[in-house]
Amino acid sequence: MLRWARAWRLPCRGLDPSSPSFSRVPVAPSSSQGGTEPRPVPLSYRLLDGEATRPPLVFLHGLFGCKNNFNSIAKALAQQTGRRVLTVDARNHGDSPHSPDMSYEAMSQDLQDLLPQLGLVPCVLIGHSMGGRTAMLLALQRPELVERLIAVDISPVESPSSLNFPNYIAAIRAIDIPDEASLSSARKLVGEKLSCVIQSISMRQFLLTNLVEVDGRFTWRVNLDALAQHLDKILNFPPRPETYSGPALFLLGGNSQFVLDCPQDFMAAIRDFLA
Repeated sequence: MLRWARAWRLPCRGLDPSSPSFSRVPVAPSSSQGGTEPRPVPLSYRLLDGEATRPPLVFLHGLFGCKNNFNSIAKALAQQTGRRVLTVDARNHGDSPHSPDMSYEAMSQDLQDLLPQLGLVPCVLIGHSMGGRTAMLLALQRPELVERLIAVDISPVESPSSLNFPNYIAAIRAIDIPDEASLSSARKLVGEKLSCVIQSISMRQFLLTNLVEVDGRFTWRVNLDALAQHLDKILNFPPRPETYSGPALFLLGGNSQFVLDCPQDFMAAIRDFLA
């Protein structure tokens, strides 16, 4: 039976990034073998301390994002609630290792490995977009690890085909950046070249946070090859026979492009997801 599930429509609001210290792990490739469980990779994370007696808050970012997206809100919630707050870089994002496997099953397995190691279960699992689907799958596979679930701007329904993520990735991969350029000029160059494909300034600025300089060369923190190869998986939710009976909250941005316009499809998918 459904214990607690709501769908709210809220206006879209950005998160103001800040920069507290974080735990960083070495970047190393990892893969899974066909027919076996995905091999977890050691995720990069930032943990804010708090009361160990209360369920911690765990934030999962969306596609092209990183744990820094939640810096301000994580710090505020840690101060206001006294709880531990964890923000995590998904595989192939931020400071986490690159891997050829970019399935939701693999991302869920990463968390199944990390959260018990940190003593953060059961937790309040909060996922935005791609992170919301990872959170939903984890709740289905390992409900004992999830005290309650919050999915932000995403649902178990297939993402709209109008999303331009394939064009974004293709445009980024086609850009050649001179090695002698400074980081600021490199980002300006890339921003100008992307403007013909991505009209939104805020989206271009968001993507440009992934452009970094390492050992004198420019590189993208996101694994563009893995994202391009598995984008169809990322834009769909894997079918599962289980249902989730715990408390769940679904938040939708008022101007969201990531949830289908048909409310009947959205609600039907949530009913199928929840017990």
